[in-house]
Amino acid sequence: MNETLTIARLGQRGDGVAETTEGQVFVPFALPGERVRAVRDGERAQLVEILAPSASRIAAICPLFTRCGGCAAQHMAEELYADWKRGQVATALSRAGLATEVAPLVGAHGAGRRRVTFHARRDESGMRVGFMAAKSHELIEVEACPVLVPGLARAPAVAQHLANRLRASNKPLDIQLTASQAGLDVDIRGHGPAGDALRRALTEAAERLDLARLSMHGQIIVERRAPFQLMGRAAVTPAPGGFLQATAEGEAALSRLVLAAIPKAKRVADLFAGCGPFSLRLAEKAQVSAFESDAAAIQALSRATKHAQGLKPVAAEARDLFRRPLLEHELDAFDAVVLDPPRAGAEAQAKRLAASKVPLVAYVSCDVGSFARDAALLVAGGYALERVTPVDQFRYSAHIELVGVFRKTVGRK
Repeated sequence: MNETLTIARLGQRGDGVAETTEGQVFVPFALPGERVRAVRDGERAQLVEILAPSASRIAAICPLFTRCGGCAAQHMAEELYADWKRGQVATALSRAGLATEVAPLVGAHGAGRRRVTFHARRDESGMRVGFMAAKSHELIEVEACPVLVPGLARAPAVAQHLANRLRASNKPLDIQLTASQAGLDVDIRGHGPAGDALRRALTEAAERLDLARLSMHGQIIVERRAPFQLMGRAAVTPAPGGFLQATAEGEAALSRLVLAAIPKAKRVADLFAGCGPFSLRLAEKAQVSAFESDAAAIQALSRATKHAQGLKPVAAEARDLFRRPLLEHELDAFDAVVLDPPRAGAEAQAKRLAASKVPLVAYVSCDVGSFARDAALLVAGGYALERVTPVDQFRYSAHIELVGVFRKTVGRK
């Protein structure tokens, strides 16, 4: 049954939140101040009609918005959007008892996202390729995506062609495409090992599609050109399917904030270093020790340092920082520490940092909740959280990155 609701605010995922006598109701794609008709199912509701639209409502840039699960916020005007994203960070820090300056949101969409994953599923009509609908296993076929860089304009067609080549397996596939300086870098997951006949077919497909590199489950099928990325003065070829910041501008913005946080450091530890987006820029001014659990990423970083000009020494080590965090006596050798952990955060390493004498810490995070937990550990260990800057490279989504700057104020000699 339809129900009329008044939206009070935005939730963490971008849903409109209505307060009712039975509790909160979350209405996707509704905005604060709007009166809407919705079909309610517990605390969730489906938007039926906007009775009184907000002045902050704008037209979406994509015809698939509200169907495709990739974007949550194309209907928000810029001021509301920026306040919502910054508010996520401020709220999480406040709940953790952390009082600090939260800077204005830094827009880092740039030319668009440089990597994308398409899902491929077989049905009676053949291989269908696209994105998943929100909170659903329904596949939405996509011919174009406006949040991608121009270098990924042909990504849907490439993914479809490769899926067709693999249709005999009858397996659900994930096809990750990355725009590199040398063309498309593609990694296919879900198929399993490729035999000789399939490898030949995929090599032929890579030629026909003019791919820089094609891999399956991280194993290279063919590399026609090294799919490199520019990171400061260095050219880095990430491992097949390896992690990369979503946008080039996002990587650059995060790097600028990190470098500004530790301007005079001479010896820096880069923890969870990946393939080196921070290490390689830091090495223009400081000696860097980079640590990362992914051996392939460390190899990519090491190769890049050998060919880059004008860098100070970079020591790269494969080390699982969840199981073997750097200890206090190791950390105390550095003027500053940079860490950029995955979504789970860096609890074990944060505890060791809290007990160390490292003067400055720049913490890059893609999850506000785990950052707040780790920040509380650092503050309890004598660090002051000087400022936090939210960075928005996942435009129109609920995801937010941030850089927090910590200075040791207690326990230093």
